[in-house]
Amino acid sequence: MAVEVNLAQLRALVAVADAGGFGAAADDLGITQSAVSHAVAALERTLGAPVLHRGNPTRPTALGEQILPHARTAVASAAAVRAIATRHSGGLTGTVRLAAPTTVCQVLLPGLLRDWAAAHPQVTVRIFEGEDAELAVWLEAGTVDAAVLVDASPLPPGAVSLGADSMHALLRQDHPLAGQETIHVADLDDDDFLLSEGGCERHIREAYRRAGTRFTPRHRIRDLNTLIGMVHAGVGVSVMPALALTMIPAGCVLVPIRPAVHRTLTLTGPTTRPWSPAVSGLLAAVPSSTSAGFPADAEVPAGS
Repeated sequence: MAVEVNLAQLRALVAVADAGGFGAAADDLGITQSAVSHAVAALERTLGAPVLHRGNPTRPTALGEQILPHARTAVASAAAVRAIATRHSGGLTGTVRLAAPTTVCQVLLPGLLRDWAAAHPQVTVRIFEGEDAELAVWLEAGTVDAAVLVDASPLPPGAVSLGADSMHALLRQDHPLAGQETIHVADLDDDDFLLSEGGCERHIREAYRRAGTRFTPRHRIRDLNTLIGMVHAGVGVSVMPALALTMIPAGCVLVPIRPAVHRTLTLTGPTTRPWSPAVSGLLAAVPSSTSAGFPADAEVPAGS
């Protein structure tokens, strides 16, 4: 007997898997929790097996994991069809799930969100903060529709460069090296090094490799704000992108490191499937001045 599933069932599965629960999925979809439960239950009856482990959080079963990529593709394709029809009649609409690193979320995205709201008021953008390495995985798996990728290559047509961001040492303002114009990474060896696991470890290791200096971080901190707070408290020193300047509290400084290392930031859609009209429209609306604050050789004055 043929297995018949419908788009509402697949949309409910994707929403619950992404939100981690039926209530949150209902809020995302704008329907009742009962309607979400009924849609998933109908899908499971059709397939003859559970697709979700009910719990906190709710997780896909082995069958659900196999189905999810296809469900995401179906839901995204249906959204693209609706968006094309809307654009044909005079405007863009829909929801774009956008992933980005922490510093981009806190510094660049607020301005972009304002620009996008003005250019495409019918498009909703949902932000997902992630680590550098996982953003491309989310994008190609269909978990998100667009992402700000770090050092991405190759890039599909339509991708937008947001500029390049150099690495800087993060120190307390009373640190002996805080007044230097630049700091050689070897000079940081006298302090405990705090490494952010959220990203940029590859760039930091590259700086130490170029310097011929052994890299021995003392602490590994997942949350960037926690790391900044620990440096502020005098626990140690760190290295992070210049873009983090606006996150740095009074009493701390960013100083360019030697050898110089930088990361490139690119806003793009996926490489393995067509972009929705909403994604294409948002990228086309990115102002050319977005990256003006951090060109390839970004300078953050010592003592900033």
